[in-house]
Formats: sequence, C-alpha cells, structure tokens
Amino acid sequence: MDVKHLAQNLHPLERKLLPFLRQRSTLPELAKASGMQDVEVMRALQWLSNKQAITLTQEEKEQLVLGNNGKLYLKQGLPERRFLNALAKGPLPVKEAMQKAKLDINELNICLGLLRKKNAVSLVKEKELIASLTQEGKKLTEAELPEEAFLRKAFPLITIEPKDKSISDELLKRKDIIRLEKATLWTAEPTTLGKDLLSLNLESFSALDRLTPDLLQAGKWKGKAFREYDLTSKVPSVYGGKRHFVSQAIDYVRSIWLEMGFTELTGPLVQTAFWDLDALFVPQDHPARQMQDTFFIDGKGKLPKIADEVRKAHESGHSTGSKGWGGKWDAEAAKQLMLITHDTYLSAQVLSQAKTLPIKTFQIMKVFRNEALDWKHLFEFYQVGGIVVDESVTFCHLLGYLKQFFQKMGFEKIRIRPAHFPYVEPGCEVEVFHPEKKQWIELGGAGVFRPEVVKPLLGKEVPVLAWGLGLERILADYYKITDLRDIYRNDIRQLKETRYWMRCPR
Repeated sequence: MDVKHLAQNLHPLERKLLPFLRQRSTLPELAKASGMQDVEVMRALQWLSNKQAITLTQEEKEQLVLGNNGKLYLKQGLPERRFLNALAKGPLPVKEAMQKAKLDINELNICLGLLRKKNAVSLVKEKELIASLTQEGKKLTEAELPEEAFLRKAFPLITIEPKDKSISDELLKRKDIIRLEKATLWTAEPTTLGKDLLSLNLESFSALDRLTPDLLQAGKWKGKAFREYDLTSKVPSVYGGKRHFVSQAIDYVRSIWLEMGFTELTGPLVQTAFWDLDALFVPQDHPARQMQDTFFIDGKGKLPKIADEVRKAHESGHSTGSKGWGGKWDAEAAKQLMLITHDTYLSAQVLSQAKTLPIKTFQIMKVFRNEALDWKHLFEFYQVGGIVVDESVTFCHLLGYLKQFFQKMGFEKIRIRPAHFPYVEPGCEVEVFHPEKKQWIELGGAGVFRPEVVKPLLGKEVPVLAWGLGLERILADYYKITDLRDIYRNDIRQLKETRYWMRCPR
C-alpha cells in the first residue's frame, strides 16, 4: 500500500488521533490525550484498523465506576468529612452534628463507625450523646482522607493500584459510592504501516473533505487536493430489513409462471382425502394413505356431486377402457380430513369446474408428508404445481415447460427420468445434480393425467400436463444450503446475511 496515498486520504478524525498512537494505548487513554470524544476515537480507530494501520483488540474486563452517591459526595464531601467539619469548633450532641453535616441516619451510622475505627471521634453519654474530635480527628480535619483521594481518580478505573485495594473494597461495601461493571476495553497498537504513517509530516498531506458552494463560487477548489472515497476499505456490515429468503424465492417463481401466461390458484391446507387422493385416482389401499405417510385430522368433510363419477373410475375404470382398481370404493374413507400431501388437488378441482379450454394454472402451496426428517427431506415444505389443459398439447410440451422453468431458475445440469405416479401416464421425475453432496436430487414429479383422472372430472378425455416440484430443494442450490433443515432454522445471523434472491432469467 502506498503510504503517501494513504496519508493523503485520511479522515480528519484519523489525522487528529494518529499522533497519539505511537505506542499501545487504550481508548480512554487516547480520548484523554487527544481531547476527542470516546465515540470519535472509536470511529477513528475502526477506520485505521480497516486500513491496517493499527491492530485493534478488545477484551472483556471489570471496571470501577462512580455510583450516584459517589458523584454526590465528590461535590458535597463524604459523610465522614462533613461530620468532622461539623465538630471542628468543638463537641456537639450527635443529633446536632448530624443536622449540621446534613446526614441521614444511615450516613451517620456509617461515618461514626468509620471515624471511631480511625480513632478520630469520641462519644460521651451525658443527658444526650456528645461527639468530639480526638487528637487524631483534629489532624484529619487538616488532611485529605484516603477515600477522598481515591474518589478524585479518573473513573472508570480498570486497574487498581495495590495501595488502593483496601480502600476500594471498603467503598464497594457502602451504598452506591462505587460499583463494578463489565466493560469492553479497546486497545490499539500501530502496525508497520501505522508507524510509516507516523514518520510522515501528516500536515503536508492534508486534503479537503468536501466540495462546498463557497469553494465553487470563489474558485478556491482549483489546485486543491480532495480526499478520495476509499472503496476498498472494509466497513462494518449493515443489514437492512428484508423478507425471508423463502418468500423472495416464492415471488420469483410466481413471476416465472405468470410471465408464461399461467393463472395462480390458492386453496386451503386441510382437504378431504377425496380431493387429495381419490379424485387423482390414488387407490384407497395405496401406502400413501397410511398413517405413517399422511397427517390425518379428526373429522370428515362432504363429498361433491362428481364423487359417483370418481367411484366408477376406481371400481371399473369409468368409460375409459380401463379396469380401474377393482373392489368397492369406500365413500367414508374419501370423506376423511387430512393435511394436503400435494397441491395437485387444486388441479383436480379446476378440471371439475372447467367450462372452456385451454387452461393454464399454477399454485405455490405448503404441503405435508409424514416423512423422516433428514438433509434432503422435510415433513412440511412448499410445492410448485400446475396444469395445462389443451387438446393439442403432448408430453413434449410438458418437457418444454419444465425446461423453460428450470433454466429461468438457473439450473444447468438437469435430467428427466421415467417414473410412476398413480395419476399420470407417462410420468417422470425431474432431478438436478447437487455439487456439494455429489448426488442427483429429485425436485419433483410430472406427467400427463391418466384418463381415469380426467374423464370423471372434466366429462371427456383431454390431454392434461401436470407437475409438482419441491421449492426448498430448488432454492437450496442458489443459497448453497446443503441441508434442507437449515432453511427454517431460527438463526438471526443466517437471516441477516443471506443474500437477496436475484436470479435472472436466461
């Protein structure tokens, strides 16, 4: 680093403090020596530390500070001093001396104990208690008490001299004269660069801080040097308020589908098994309908009018040429309430209400799975789903939609593999390669709805492209999160430091 260039661009506070940094010094020492306020010294030290001109260290220590009574006694005098002064002209009744010294009963008791311990007063019981000074007490009226000398020190005190230890211990026992507080002690020491700066005549490197109207009008700016903005110096991080990074990602995902001409859907998180499973041709004996996979809720809902059409699809395949699943369809099982296991139930409801085609809808919703929690599985997560209903679309169009979406999400290494889902045929899984885990991670499923799903709901067989993608797995790559559980940790530092979602479409 060019030391002369650095000297040219020092802040006035740095320039003022630097001459006092020739040796290791504490913040209070520097403030006293420079005549600067503590906040100005701290600011200058941080800037010089950022420029590597000093080594700035902090240490947690205990310090002695003056209490409210300590500050008061500095002005009015200690109770024992005022009591000595009250007796300076001769013996007095204790009550009269107390009033003359303006003491309360607690202060009187304390100072009597201390002065008798010093053999400075004697008490004689006559009609009332009389106090008088001893020879030692008369000497103390002319001398400074050790406690008075201690209170005149520059507080706060971090280091106590051995000779003052007993005095500070006694004052700590008294009410709010001094007290111990924990404090951060900042210490600064010049580095080699700092010593090089100190070897220069800093006045010769002075520069103007700002361009004022007066300088412009009078032309005084000509030939003057101006302090540069230091864009390389480290500065403390400032964290502004922002939405949770998951909410930012949801907004971005929403914008992608809206830009592609889709309409967003919303719905409740509690639904009947009919819409979540039966309407999508999931057999009633499927493992996904067991307690270990699904969160069921007490109570039952109502079945829609098309329930009988769905029953036909399950029992005999309806009029699609399929044999269905066979057996008797249980309407009571279909009424069971549950936390939704996917957002595709909204697609089924759209089909049941459709009057005109084509249809392009999407939804971003929380779904719930009774799964074991690990680095790549959550039991509560967001799913991005949607459908395209159009007589002219094919499976290739579905791959095109998925490719377009994931490209806009910034993924490069993607693969689509054949997969089985009860309600689509053909079906596929979308996977991306995780560079940290060195594994392919499944992001969701997709496919073309089976006729057994479409015919009972829509009344006719039309190609329906459908998908359901896990949002957390998608955004984990962008935020370099290797464990999905970390996304929802109550970690303030993570929330502060996590960058804004700034993914740009390609």
